[in-house]
Order: sequence, then C-alpha cells, then structure tokens
Amino acid sequence: MVVVSNSTPLIALSKINKLSLLNHFFEEIIIPEEVYNEVVIRGGTLYGAGEVADSPWIHLKAVNNKQAVDALSLNLDRGEAEAIICAQELGALLLIDDRDGRNAASELGIPITGTIGILLMAAEDGLIHFQTELDILVASGFRLSEREYTRIVKISEDK
Repeated sequence: MVVVSNSTPLIALSKINKLSLLNHFFEEIIIPEEVYNEVVIRGGTLYGAGEVADSPWIHLKAVNNKQAVDALSLNLDRGEAEAIICAQELGALLLIDDRDGRNAASELGIPITGTIGILLMAAEDGLIHFQTELDILVASGFRLSEREYTRIVKISEDK
C-alpha cells in the first residue's frame, strides 16, 4: 500500500517515540517536498526533524499538479495541499490530522487516517496500550477536545 504523510502525524508520532509504528505498518512513507521542508528543514532541532531525515523508509516525492496544490493552498497550508495532491496522484492512503485537510482529502475521494488511527492500529496488534499512548500524545500538545477524547477512547474499547 502506498502511503503519503503530512507533517503532523510525523511530528506527533516522533514526540511520543512512536514514529517506528509507521514502518511497522507500511513499508514506505512518501512525503512531498513541502512536508520535508516543514519537518526537516524548517523544523531544525524540533521533534521529527532528525527521525524523518534519517529514516530510510521515508521518501521524498515531488508533486506533479502544482495548479491543484495552488488551489488547495488558498484554504490549507502548502504542506497539507501537497500531501493531498501527492496522495491523489499516487492513489495512496493519506496520513493527515488537520480537520480541514481531512475534509478536503475526503471530498477528493482520498482514503485517510491520522496519528490516532495509527495508534488504534498498533493497539489492535497489541503493540501499545492505546489510552496510555493517547494520554502521552495529548500531554505532548496534540490538540483534542474532551468530547473527541472520550469518543476515541470508547472506540478503542469497543475494538
């Protein structure tokens, strides 16, 4: 399965030392140039920069349809727009957390998941305790409303 990632899942999973989960589930993660720039170049010494730069299973890919990226960039940041169009061009699963970006990808028929989806997959495989990792994720600054937190924990308990 081809997988394209936006910046946030890479950074969030790095913050909680779980970036390797992506490699566990997917042989290769593709990131567009702007996502690389956000995480590695402009990210500098922030979470995810070193891990993304040093991961041989994360590959950089240029987006072909720059006009589509420009159009999406009117409402989304450039990294999200490139990730969405890259996923569309490759027929890939998109890893994205931002609600507006998720909505845009869904409107284009792109399958999506995000940081929490990866944690749910890992919990289903017995690799992590979901609520513990979710709590660590939220403590690291991942934005999640109390209502959404409760809903997600309930989903994890039902699986």
